[in-house]
Amino acid sequence: MTDGSELGDAYGATIERIKAQAGDKSRLGMVALMWISHAERPLQADELCHALAVKLGSTDFNNENVPLISTLVSCCQGLITVDKEASTVRLIHFTLQEYLSTHPDIFSNPHSAMAEICLAFLNSQQVRALSAPCAPDAPGTRFLEYCSVYWGIHAKRALSDEARSLAVELLKQNYGQIPTKSLLEQVPDLDLWSFDTCSPFSGLHCASFFGIVEVVAGLIEVGCCINERDFSGCTPLAWAARNGHEEVVKILLGQNEVNPEEADNGGRTPLSYAAWYGHEAVVKALLGRQGVNPDNPDHLGQTPLWSAAGGGHEGVVKILLGRAEVKPDQPDKYGQTPISSAASCGHEGVVKILLGREEVKADRPDSGGLTPLSFAAWFGYEGVVKILLAREEVNPDRPGDGGQTPLSLAAGCGHEGVVKLLFGREEVNADKPDNDGRTPLWHAALLGCEGVVKMLLGREEVNADKPDNDYRTPLSCAAWYGHEGVVKILLAREEVNANKPDNDGQTPLLISAWYGREGVVKILLAREEVDPEIPNNYGGTPLSLAAGNDHKKVVALLQSRKASAPSPHWELKQTAPWR
Repeated sequence: MTDGSELGDAYGATIERIKAQAGDKSRLGMVALMWISHAERPLQADELCHALAVKLGSTDFNNENVPLISTLVSCCQGLITVDKEASTVRLIHFTLQEYLSTHPDIFSNPHSAMAEICLAFLNSQQVRALSAPCAPDAPGTRFLEYCSVYWGIHAKRALSDEARSLAVELLKQNYGQIPTKSLLEQVPDLDLWSFDTCSPFSGLHCASFFGIVEVVAGLIEVGCCINERDFSGCTPLAWAARNGHEEVVKILLGQNEVNPEEADNGGRTPLSYAAWYGHEAVVKALLGRQGVNPDNPDHLGQTPLWSAAGGGHEGVVKILLGRAEVKPDQPDKYGQTPISSAASCGHEGVVKILLGREEVKADRPDSGGLTPLSFAAWFGYEGVVKILLAREEVNPDRPGDGGQTPLSLAAGCGHEGVVKLLFGREEVNADKPDNDGRTPLWHAALLGCEGVVKMLLGREEVNADKPDNDYRTPLSCAAWYGHEGVVKILLAREEVNANKPDNDGQTPLLISAWYGREGVVKILLAREEVDPEIPNNYGGTPLSLAAGNDHKKVVALLQSRKASAPSPHWELKQTAPWR
């Protein structure tokens, strides 16, 4: 078993022994292997045991039928084991999974069988009687969660007539509070805060969520409401569009009464969802339906094009730009256009496509004054920065409303590649302060971006000791956060005053002592010009502040320089020096 080589015959022989067992042992062993090898995630021991206790054709789940995990291990003749730490059941070796995958005839329609078991469990009287969330340790709770979340995935892979019948029976009415919440908790970016008080999640919502064509058709046949809104305001069409289920979308659009423009509580239409997640086929199907507005914004003013651009879905962007109604430079409520959305996420291809349209303004600021270049620089997307800098109309030194230029934004986040690109433009002022007097060097020092600090100090126009409006220098910032490397780099510059106080009289040493930055205190105390006696405007010295915050190692360092004893009045100013 060390390397798993040449085990095929051993696995085959063991499976034959499992099948030859007397009584119910053969069924238990084979079904256990089927579940472990085909489950969508590792199964807990109790989940597997409950799965094997489900009786098809019965509406009653009997807990007395739940086998012991030790019984299942025995029935599987050593091919499964229980992970003691995670309490999950797994195959004995990874090569067994490979063997089972290459011998599909071992199990007959496993996904269909698993879908039937899940649906039978969800249809049981015990589950239907549940009206409130189960206790986390209640019997069957974890298997209920598995069934709720994954039955549709198994059913979509292989749907038997029995599974279809069970699904329609389950979904003719609402899916159920507990199964719905278990299912939707797996959906990213979905707000469930109003789940218990708003409209329910119908069976048609659920079938559309999973994209099971046969079940959707069956529910429509029995008269399920096509335009019903769930707790988030989504219709079945919205769920199908969101999850990219093209065939279900087409079935729903084929119903005369369906409203393809029905928006959810956030104003997002099915087209918005399809565009956001990049489902090109669904986008085309929706645009082919009369009455669909391809430029309909949601409550944030974000159009389908804006959403597709932010997601980097070039195909959808091209489809939408092919519609005359679509405005390629339409901003959202914050003034961010589709190109800003694409630039802030680093989608170079989308940026190029949008720049191919005359209407798109490459330097258009949002409501905060930030341009597409600002966003690309801020998040460090060098490729997008290059594309934008190649445009004549783009001002590489344009500040936002707060005064921060693209260089300041890039420097403050340590994006060396972007800083280098911006340095390639003569218009860029490497020492330009923002509205608070903070230069790119100040921002880089604050965040401890050593590489950027070195690059900026290599520019003649950069003042290494330039303070902000509160008279805090780059050295003070680096000392504040304990960035030892930046402190050393700055102290190597002649123009840097190591004792320079801010408006509160706080020197770099005082700040680093206050916060217990032992390494920075050592570096500063090694400098002859550093005076450990300078108090702030409130009478607190480096030693008194370090002692007051119980920074014992810093206290010892300061005492080694014969610093003054703590002032009895240091308590008068115990709040943090900088807010």
